[in-house]
Amino acid sequence: MRLVIVSGRSGSGKSTALHLLEDNGFYCIDNLPAGLLPDLARQASQTDLNLPKVAISIDARNLASDLARFPELLQAVRDSGIRCDVLFLAATDEVLIKRFSETRRKHPLTDGNQSLAEAIATELRLLEPIIDLANLKIDTSHLTLYQLRDLLKQRLLSSEANTPSVLIQSFGFKRGVPVDADLVFDVRCLPNPYWKPDLRPFCGRDQAVCDYLDAEPEVQEMYQDIRQFLEKWLPRYAAGERSYMSIAIGCTGGHHRSVYIAERLVRELSATTPNLLIRHRDLP
Repeated sequence: MRLVIVSGRSGSGKSTALHLLEDNGFYCIDNLPAGLLPDLARQASQTDLNLPKVAISIDARNLASDLARFPELLQAVRDSGIRCDVLFLAATDEVLIKRFSETRRKHPLTDGNQSLAEAIATELRLLEPIIDLANLKIDTSHLTLYQLRDLLKQRLLSSEANTPSVLIQSFGFKRGVPVDADLVFDVRCLPNPYWKPDLRPFCGRDQAVCDYLDAEPEVQEMYQDIRQFLEKWLPRYAAGERSYMSIAIGCTGGHHRSVYIAERLVRELSATTPNLLIRHRDLP
């Protein structure tokens, strides 16, 4: 049996994730009391129930004492031999406040004594035991509903058994570092095609930009260093039973240098690294 635990900050997209899993054959339960997790896993794994795929949502509406016990509850499930992935959806405080303001929804932890910003901060503290154990974190701050669904399909539903899903994404530092990144490479020190007026309208996937960066020795030196690092260490992360990895390549705007490096890495590492995905966060 496969079990997916969906958690995250309110407004980050947990309902979207649960609906997607339900559409793809998972038996889904929303807002399960965390203390019932081992019993649910035990019941669902019984052969006569025929539930090979189960997804549950655990969020800050739980008892604080149960959330604090999450590490031991999760370990009990894994000790029983059930494959269990923990998905945590995150977004920045500013984005969450904007989402709640636009939808006029009430945050589940707000009350007469706590503002929206305070409730968001309290929720993050309550969910820390889950955040620490999540093997897949996704930052939804810059994702539309449809982009989130596509990314979840790629990362949760397309990976081969026992093979880590590795996401390489480009981004621009001016919009912030992706909070879900396991490794971050900063390529802002490289020559910038943005300052070439004839290259500015293009991106790192366009041949003109590729030709310019191909001809720069510093670019080639950094690319080879990053590639050699990943070739050496990705197999070791996999040997450590990592199910998911997120590698972020950042330049200033996320249009030229980071896109070029990310595209080339995926193209040249695909032969030796299965389940390699690519995403350009800040391309139009």
